[in-house]
Amino acid sequence: MKIIVCGGGNVGKSIVRYLVHGDNDIIVIEKDAQVLDEISKEFDIQPILGNSAHPKVLERAGAKTADLLLAVTDHDEANLVTCQVAKSLFNLPQRIARIDSEAYLSPLWSTIFCENCFPVDLIISPDIAIAEAVLRILKFPGTSEALPFFNDKLYLIGIKCDKDSPLKGLSVSQLGRLAPDLSFEMVSIFRKSKIFIPQKEDKIYAGDELYLLVKKEDIAEAAHAFGREHPANERIIIFGGTKIAYYLGRKLENDDNLISCKIIEEDYQQAKRLAQDLPEITVIHGPLMSDVILEEAGLANCDASVAITDKDKDNLLLSLLAKKGSAGSAISLVNSPAYNNLVDNIGDNILVDRSTVTVSHILKEIRKTKIDKAYSLGRGAGEIWQLTIDENSSVLDKKISDLPLDETVKICVVEQDGELIPPTAGFVLKEGTRLAVYMNTGAVRKAEKIFS
Repeated sequence: MKIIVCGGGNVGKSIVRYLVHGDNDIIVIEKDAQVLDEISKEFDIQPILGNSAHPKVLERAGAKTADLLLAVTDHDEANLVTCQVAKSLFNLPQRIARIDSEAYLSPLWSTIFCENCFPVDLIISPDIAIAEAVLRILKFPGTSEALPFFNDKLYLIGIKCDKDSPLKGLSVSQLGRLAPDLSFEMVSIFRKSKIFIPQKEDKIYAGDELYLLVKKEDIAEAAHAFGREHPANERIIIFGGTKIAYYLGRKLENDDNLISCKIIEEDYQQAKRLAQDLPEITVIHGPLMSDVILEEAGLANCDASVAITDKDKDNLLLSLLAKKGSAGSAISLVNSPAYNNLVDNIGDNILVDRSTVTVSHILKEIRKTKIDKAYSLGRGAGEIWQLTIDENSSVLDKKISDLPLDETVKICVVEQDGELIPPTAGFVLKEGTRLAVYMNTGAVRKAEKIFS
């Protein structure tokens, strides 16, 4: 697939980082020469210097023969104009735009996104998506990831097995003894930078990150059974007054279960704006790493801290300070997967990877099969899809045992007539059946062929 990515900032770079691992021809348009030079040194891409909204620049990028355009600069208007030019002048078939402004995202104005106005096929808002990912982690204490499926009935959750976990040393087949009344499906295990689909005889070790499919109402019980029970997150501190912090604050200030939420921001004007826009949130102006500021914020008594500045190193350092100063969990936003392996050395620190959150919103558009919902898992831990069998599906009326599944692709759960069913070998896939399918990162092409 020939893909043009317009914008080489954090969002653009996170998308490129994911796409280069597939069979894609990537062109990056960026008007800042230094940013373009940095991204071209890091990834195998074709760099184009210029403004992506200009016809000549898109022509140089090969817009006439491109399959997909992603306009993800920091400016909504530039992204909209780029999509308009790509459609009107080059008839580029698929166009995705990053839109952050609430003025554009309001349902009142949604009609402007159409073939006769701004021809955008899909809108993504990475900052909102990251805020929602953080909110889900806060909502389900003890999890490192929480992804909804089947109309919010089922969640894929990440749970870390630490040295004190009752799981340590047990095989997958023995896990049910811990909670015989708890129904869950073990999807995969992330161990020492490697991901695999476990077999019944595989054992659980300290440091493993487990991915489980659990009913929404059973998540708290699952966290307890797997030794990850945490108190509710009622006192929260947010480091960095970014757009993500604003979206988080908007949601949290309406949460009746929250006792306090405080945002620490170094820039006075930004802190002032946040205080005006979020009247129910306490905004503190001052250095993020100041002992005085941290004491004023009540770090020692917080249940969770969320570090979401624009700098990875600051986020990780702030989380270390938070863990040292309180018993609560610490969430850090990272833009580079280079920091992923550090999570094993930072206790309960939870990493939210901008790349995986952002890419999850475009997977449906770049995968060569019809998908209802798709997620890229953190730390390169594969993908999980929700798809529906229709009359054109290649697996229609086939038994699960007839499909060429192996240790890299797994049907985890089946939903038939609204009921969640274990995927037995003899189950026949009928029209309307919905599936949750997991695959290792290297097995995406195989999964596309199986469910084409």
